[in-house]
Amino acid sequence: MTTKTLPSIANALPFWVSLVFVPLWLFSVIQGGWWLLLIPVYTTGITSLLDVLFGMSRENLDPMAEESTLFWHRLITWIWVPIQVSVVFGALIAIFWFDHLSPGESIVLMLVTGMVSGGVGITYAHELIHQHHKFERVLGDILLATVLYGHFRTEHILVHHRYVGTPRDVVTAKYNENIYHFLPRALIGSFVSALKVEAERQIKRGRKPGDWSNPFWIYGAGAAFFLLLAAFIGGFAGILLFMIQAVIGIFYLGIIDYVEHYGLVRKHLGEGKYEPTAPRHSWNSNHKFTNWLLINLQRHSDHHYKPSRRFPLLQTYDETEAPQLPYGYPVMAVLACNPRAFRRMMNPKVRAWRKMYYPEITDWQPYKEGTTPMPR
Repeated sequence: MTTKTLPSIANALPFWVSLVFVPLWLFSVIQGGWWLLLIPVYTTGITSLLDVLFGMSRENLDPMAEESTLFWHRLITWIWVPIQVSVVFGALIAIFWFDHLSPGESIVLMLVTGMVSGGVGITYAHELIHQHHKFERVLGDILLATVLYGHFRTEHILVHHRYVGTPRDVVTAKYNENIYHFLPRALIGSFVSALKVEAERQIKRGRKPGDWSNPFWIYGAGAAFFLLLAAFIGGFAGILLFMIQAVIGIFYLGIIDYVEHYGLVRKHLGEGKYEPTAPRHSWNSNHKFTNWLLINLQRHSDHHYKPSRRFPLLQTYDETEAPQLPYGYPVMAVLACNPRAFRRMMNPKVRAWRKMYYPEITDWQPYKEGTTPMPR
């Protein structure tokens, strides 16, 4: 049973819990040593305990609520932009302009900073690039530039949402696919796919693929700006450390992508046509605290069903409407890094999903291998 309420400051403030990362990061930077592990301990351990403490979320805001009532929900995604830039480059300043961190501590600091920029920053960027307001899309581009992943906007909006659950979507993890096989396939494939899509869009408009209106110029300019800023702070070593946090952020995104659609496909209807995307084509999670932390990203079933909905208006589903993850994203991300443990937990759930929604399909081999026809 779910309840529907109206947006308010009271139900917006829990989503500001991501700000906890700021004092944790600052304390880690000042103290160094083992304190640098505060963020990974909080991200994977404490948040999971808080999920147990707070339980499941069954509350839904009214999906027809006016956008003007969502100011306090939207504000956290806006203010995170200067926070993320300050965190990433504040880490570099602490490393190169002060002398209290050893080379090893400096690397660890950028690794844990990448967990913040990937876990929170890319999640917020994902919300922002979905919006119609140019202001918010620009903020999303800035966040993605801090992890050198600007093309995510093109690939996610124009490819992933359109082709999820089909062979065309490189970030739909196949049944039984190993995370260490998935990551290079998805990360390289996403870039190639985005490049191809934007080139095709330019040609359809009668322009050359490299025309200045191609957003890859924006993606490249953003990345170049932040790389130059990293070089200004720490020279070539600054660039390398900046890239370390970017890689960690991108890998974190890749792991979450892996979890969100693992083994789930859309039924092929014949001649390259696939059924419409429904809540059952994404793994859902109702764990309350991590939904606060990740601004309802775990309500992924509704996000793909209604991509235009802002995060506070995403609806939750129970096990009769969408497949459910046993844990929130932080625990699932750790489990995904152990392929045997992950498959042991998730493969039976995928097989149960098949029986529940597609009892008429008797041969799953083409779906498992991704050899069904490419969508039209």
